Amino acid sequence: MHDFTPVSGLLGGALIGLAAALLMLLTGRIAGVTGIVGGLLQPDIADRSADRSWRIAFIAGLIAAPLIAALFGAPLPRPAMHASLVVIAIAGLLVGFGTRMGNGCTSGHGVCGFARLSGRSIVATFIFMTAAIVTVAIVRHGIGG
Repeated sequence: MHDFTPVSGLLGGALIGLAAALLMLLTGRIAGVTGIVGGLLQPDIADRSADRSWRIAFIAGLIAAPLIAALFGAPLPRPAMHASLVVIAIAGLLVGFGTRMGNGCTSGHGVCGFARLSGRSIVATFIFMTAAIVTVAIVRHGIGG
């Protein structure tokens, strides 16, 4: 395993859980990134400034957090892209399609739904993880390996 960092993983997971819990406590909203971004793109929701404000703040925080951490010396790793931009774009579209089909993403179902013991979210997370394991197995040991 490369770059095994259990302490930073534990701290990162705790911060994600804290952020999700605070969003739920303070706004009554679930921290599902797909739903938050999707809400910004819907005209009927975008007209309500209070709803729009927290969504923008949440997304801005996702972008600002690693930049602020970099100011304090945390390294910003460069993602390794082993595929062409076309393949990456297609993969991104497929992920978007999957999140619409599954009524949410890994953050909404895996972090928030699982914590609320939502049966639908537990099944969705199981399917996400199974698909990820199969994909890695095929790419690393099948067609890509």
